[in-house]
Amino acid sequence: MDKWTRALPMVRPFYAVKCNPDRALLGTLASLGSNFDCASRAEIESVLSLGVSPERIVYANPCKAESHIQYAASVGVNLTTFDSRDELDKIRKWHPLCGLLIRIKAPDDGGARCPLGPKYGALAEEVKPLLQAAQAAHLKVVGVSFHIGSGATNSRAYRGAVAAAKTVFEAASRLGMPKMNVLNIGGGFTAGLQFDDAAVAIRSALQAYFPNEPELKIISEPGRFFAESAFTLATNIIGKRVRGELREYWINDGIYGSMNCLLYDHATVTCAPLSCASNRGNPTCKGLKRYSSTVFGPTCDALDTVLKGHQLPELQINDWLVFPNMGAYTVAAGSNFNGFKTGAILTYLAYSSSS
Repeated sequence: MDKWTRALPMVRPFYAVKCNPDRALLGTLASLGSNFDCASRAEIESVLSLGVSPERIVYANPCKAESHIQYAASVGVNLTTFDSRDELDKIRKWHPLCGLLIRIKAPDDGGARCPLGPKYGALAEEVKPLLQAAQAAHLKVVGVSFHIGSGATNSRAYRGAVAAAKTVFEAASRLGMPKMNVLNIGGGFTAGLQFDDAAVAIRSALQAYFPNEPELKIISEPGRFFAESAFTLATNIIGKRVRGELREYWINDGIYGSMNCLLYDHATVTCAPLSCASNRGNPTCKGLKRYSSTVFGPTCDALDTVLKGHQLPELQINDWLVFPNMGAYTVAAGSNFNGFKTGAILTYLAYSSSS
């Protein structure tokens, strides 16, 4: 949070709850001043249960169930996104006083790990008709939203998206609509150098296209930037097979659980051994011979393979493999396939007592 505030002080973060809805994480972010991007009734309920004001929530789902729109209206969540006439019809019917952000398709997906443009975002030629439809329905469009894709790798994509948003502000002005005052630059942020590059690109784009706009509220929807490095996954070895120099291990989590990120989030995972049942005097197994190893998940699906050709020392059943940076799009998207329940995975909180 400190890094975000230093790099992008003009942008208010609305944490994307779908990335990791752990209550301890949400509570910590709330106490640090974060707002929240919710995409469903359940996510809104979770955030509100922490005592967070509904004014700190953006309902950033361009296609919502009518019952969820009704609920948002009943609890005072008054900012949402849209990218179609049909969504406008639902909002007019169930939440006509809601402030709206027109979601546009970013011109470039930024080399994103998970592009969102194929599913969401109005095309350039659709913007004016949508603004006119909102105007005719007496709905209040207060700003523009875009998302260059989850896990973006090309920071230059932000500049093109901010430029596209500016054209929408200008189109609304030409239509005589009330001046819009919200720009939602979406998510796609990852920690490290990529965030530094993104921050530079965003500051430059805002200065170029929205200079001297003191009334403009700029918000964003970071998810993995906050969640990824905050969680480490510890898995237990439940099975082993030796085939010559190859070592094969089964662990008690896999792609139908926390490791679903390998499929859905196109993630790359790594692990380190933490030996408990053997090598007690050398828990990190330093200096031991390494073997080419395969790591399987616990289900009876051969697709449930976590790592291949990974170099590991000789390990035994009940030893541990520890996976860092497992907070983003992991447990949140797991299942109960084959009777292995992702919801049963325990989360332990580590607190520092130092001042």
